[in-house]
Amino acid sequence: MNETLNTLMTRRSVRAFQTEKQISREDLQTIVDAGRYAPSAMNRQTWTFVVMQNQEQIQSLARAVGKALGRDAGYNFYLPNALILCANDLSANPMGVQDCACALENMFLAAHSLGIGSVWINQLYDTCNEPEVRRQLTSLGLPESATVIGCAALGYAAAAVEGRPKKDAAETVVWNL
Repeated sequence: MNETLNTLMTRRSVRAFQTEKQISREDLQTIVDAGRYAPSAMNRQTWTFVVMQNQEQIQSLARAVGKALGRDAGYNFYLPNALILCANDLSANPMGVQDCACALENMFLAAHSLGIGSVWINQLYDTCNEPEVRRQLTSLGLPESATVIGCAALGYAAAAVEGRPKKDAAETVVWNL
């Protein structure tokens, strides 16, 4: 199997990260660039990426999201080393959700290829316009008109992650050749 297919088929969601090991700025740049190179509808590239590595900011945002969702005080985005928000102005780009989904998948694959774990955080999609959440997003540089489609929580895995078995192709693939 070639390197690209191996990366695609071995990437798994990581929900427990090492807290002491930092992701380098160079690796974060590579991951964000992979997102920027994702396909977008009509090549509009209307997304905005917010890259966070300050733990106080990440956890402050997690607390605001957790409060908006009615979660307990322990809600923490799995304590990632870094968090990348992918957002789009859906009134200006009706394909912004799909564009950000492609960008996030590229970032997850790039992170995996660098030995960095990742997991999709989707709770901001429903909570980004809650007043406290929006205030924090605005203070981080996200435009008021942008909806956070998803986030890449990143870090080095605290332990090996075993993948769940995939469904049999007969259950999920229809061939009409």
